Amino acid sequence: MIHPHPAASNSDEFKGFNEARRIMWCHEARARVYERFQQTSFIGDAKVAAVHIDNTSRADRVFLVAFDKAGQRVGADTLYVDEPNQRLDIASEFDHDFSGMEVVPNSQLRQAISRENGWVVNLKALREYEPLADRRATQRAVFLAHLQDMMKKGEVREFLFGRGESDDTDAD
Repeated sequence: MIHPHPAASNSDEFKGFNEARRIMWCHEARARVYERFQQTSFIGDAKVAAVHIDNTSRADRVFLVAFDKAGQRVGADTLYVDEPNQRLDIASEFDHDFSGMEVVPNSQLRQAISRENGWVVNLKALREYEPLADRRATQRAVFLAHLQDMMKKGEVREFLFGRGESDDTDAD
């Protein structure tokens, strides 16, 4: 019989690890949305202000409907989901509610939102997304989350932040 480590039952035991995992999941969702939208013409089309993602109707595909600033339909596309990591689940940084995007009342976009069969991407927020900067920020955040656990366990005693100059003459 295998007995768990006594401290493993403490929910705070891996608090940093759990935070790091959450940070990574959010990053992966943002990156996936950005990468999948690169497969469409919507990012480059200036008249597209928002895209409704229907990710609930079918498991094997995602239906995209593009809308202009007035909330009128201007295009559509379908992205196929061959692998589970291709799904377009909500990335709150791009979601119309979280990004504060205004939706014209009584518009086709408002009607699509009211059906509650997906979520809406604010294309302004998606166009401003910098994948490399996000990746670097995520790496730092994950490290800091893990650092908390390592310090608790005594695995880390000291560290330096910032970019130090390496000096090869200080060999011990």
